[in-house]
Amino acid sequence: MDFAEVEGEDRGDVKMYALSTCIWCRKTKKLLDKLGVAYSYVDVDKLSDREKEEAKRQMRVHNPRGSFPTLVIDGNEVIAGHDVDKIRQRLGGTEQQP
Repeated sequence: MDFAEVEGEDRGDVKMYALSTCIWCRKTKKLLDKLGVAYSYVDVDKLSDREKEEAKRQMRVHNPRGSFPTLVIDGNEVIAGHDVDKIRQRLGGTEQQP
């Protein structure tokens, strides 16, 4: 499965499991963009059935609830859901103006 890459400042290996139809996933992407963070993401609902099952399996290793969005930072730190405070605290940086 291919993750889409978003350019920005390197603040660790930030991977996001998302759904294209999820408002909280879209808000999390916008927040990461606003913070200027480099990250990669995959919209799980747009994958083939086989890839979708693999993505969910990988995600549940980090977030057993399987909720979206799930951010995995440096392979071991997890932020589940659109938790603005945790995202800002961990990935911080200066917010970019639109």
